[in-house]
This record gives sequence, C-alpha cells and structure tokens, in this order.
Amino acid sequence: MKEDVIICRCEEVTKEEIVAAIRAGARTLAGIRKRTRAGMGLCQGSTCMPLIAQILAEETRMPLEEIELPSTRPPAKPVKLKDIAR
Repeated sequence: MKEDVIICRCEEVTKEEIVAAIRAGARTLAGIRKRTRAGMGLCQGSTCMPLIAQILAEETRMPLEEIELPSTRPPAKPVKLKDIAR
C-alpha cells in the first residue's frame, strides 16, 4: 500500500501519517486517533479502523486479534435537534 493513500476519508488521514504516529509511540487505535484524528469523522471509524488496525499490527508485529477497537461516541450520524426534542 502506498504511503500517500488516504486511509481515513472523513478526516483525510494518510497511511504515512498513521505510520508516523505509530513510530512516534502510538500503540493503540485510540492513540493513533488522538494523534491523527483518524476515525473521528462522520463515520466514526466504521470504514477506516479495520485498515488502521492492520497497519498497527504490521508496524508493531502485534497479532491483529489483540488490537482493541476504540469506543465510539453516539450519535454516529447527525441528528436534528427537533428530533431529539420530541
């Protein structure tokens, strides 16, 4: 996978930025998220977190199944205030 490929489309985070965060000390998906904003967009990481987990596993040589997915914060999609007020 090329380094300039965008992994998180919502926040436009590239593989290069993710690898740099890992090499700077991020060892969890939450740590990568804090350093790069990957997974903090509209989809809340539903499309990019599996890819980021794979990159983390490759860079750290950790088994993929040992990588814990970060928590998501609702709402995962925009909600109009009038719908909440009902």
